[in-house]
Amino acid sequence: MAKLSAQEIIDSLKEMTLLEIKEVVDLMKEEFGVDPSAVAVAAPAAGAEAAAEGPSSVDVVLASAGSNKINVIKLIKEITGLGLGESKAIADNGGVVKEKVSMDEANEIKAKFEEAGATVELK
Repeated sequence: MAKLSAQEIIDSLKEMTLLEIKEVVDLMKEEFGVDPSAVAVAAPAAGAEAAAEGPSSVDVVLASAGSNKINVIKLIKEITGLGLGESKAIADNGGVVKEKVSMDEANEIKAKFEEAGATVELK
């Protein structure tokens, strides 16, 4: 018998009904002693480890515009797409510049603000 590739097995599973797939799973249990529920329990543990490493998304919060407020206002306007008035309000009072961004993007934004003389926090 020819050896099937993993992709060929997946393609054949796509053509089966749920009952047929259940039969295949039951046969795998009998033949190989494989319990799919054991694999399903291990998967969330891997996700928990990733959560322990740190948040996957953060908010970029302006703490202080610093002495070069005009450049900071321009930067806020560029990053957020807000108008001049809203951007000036964030520069004057501080606040969230961008919500729920990846750590990489947040660090890039933070670097731009620090280059402009502002103080930014990642929360």
